[in-house]
Amino acid sequence: MKVKFETERLILRRWEDSDAENLFEYAKDPDVGPIAGWPAHQSIEESRGVIQNVLNGKEAYAICLKADDKAIGTIELKLNGYTDMTERDDECELGYWLGKPFWGRGIMPEAVKEMFRHAFEDIGMTKVWVGYYEGNNKSKRVQEKCGFRYQWKSEGVDVPLMHEKRTGHVSSITKDQWQWDRLYAAASAVRNERRISEYVTCGEVSAAILSGTGKIYTGVCIDTCSTLRICAERNAIFNMITNGEQEIDKVIAILPDGSSGAPCGACRELMVQLMPEKYKDIQIMMDYTQERILTLGELTPEWWI
Repeated sequence: MKVKFETERLILRRWEDSDAENLFEYAKDPDVGPIAGWPAHQSIEESRGVIQNVLNGKEAYAICLKADDKAIGTIELKLNGYTDMTERDDECELGYWLGKPFWGRGIMPEAVKEMFRHAFEDIGMTKVWVGYYEGNNKSKRVQEKCGFRYQWKSEGVDVPLMHEKRTGHVSSITKDQWQWDRLYAAASAVRNERRISEYVTCGEVSAAILSGTGKIYTGVCIDTCSTLRICAERNAIFNMITNGEQEIDKVIAILPDGSSGAPCGACRELMVQLMPEKYKDIQIMMDYTQERILTLGELTPEWWI
C-alpha cells in the first residue's frame, strides 16, 4: 500500500523525524492545539517525540503543500483499537489539524476528500466517524463541507491532555453517502442549460451514474423540436458504454431546481435491457436532500418481457 497521496495542491505522506521543526512551528500556536484537545508544543524535541509516538499510526499523514513538501498539518484515519468511536474493523475515526497560516484556503477539505477516497476504496472502510469539541467552529465547518452527517452531542466528555471536560459533537459518513455526494457533485458540474441552435437546447437536466467498477459517467439532456430528444440518464449510460463498461450501480438525475428525481420510462427500459439479470439492484436517488433511495426493481417490479 502506498504511503503518499497527491491532490491538486497537496501531498499527504508519512511523518518523518526531520519534520519536527515544521511541526513545532505550527503546533506551538495556542490557537491550534487546545481547541482540538491537546496542549501547544513547548519545544522542537517535544514535537519530535509526538512524531515518534503519536503521529506514527498506520494511517497518519503529514499534510504538505506540493510547492515545498513541508508539513503544515496532519490528517489520520484512526483504525479500530485506536478510537473510541467504533469497535468495527471496517470503520474508523478521522482526526486532523492545520497550521493557522493556512486556515481559510480550503486545504483541509481537500485533504479530507482524499482520505475519504483512500478509506473507502483502498482499505475497505464502510463508515468514517469524526468529532469536534464545542466552540471549534472551524472544524465543524470542515465536517459540514465534506459531507459528514451529524449524529449526536455528548456532555462531559473527558479531554485528558487538557485535564478538563467538554461538550463533544459526533458526525459520520458512510461509503454509500460518499458515493452519492460525488455523483451529485459530478452531475451538478455538467448541468448547464443552454440553446445550441434554433431547434436544440440542452443541459436543463443532468445525470451521473456509478459504474460497476466505481467510475462516474455524466450526461445532460438534449431537447429538440422533434422526437429526437434524449434524457440525461441515457446520455450518461451511453458515455459509460462508449468507455467499455455496461454495469450500473447507482443513478442520480439533477433537475433544474437542483433537486433529484426518478428516471423516465424510456431510461428505465434501457437499464432493464442493459442488465436484464441484475437491473433490480440498480439504486436510484429519488430525493438527494432527504437521502431517499429506491432500487430499479422497486420502480419497475415487473418487466414487460
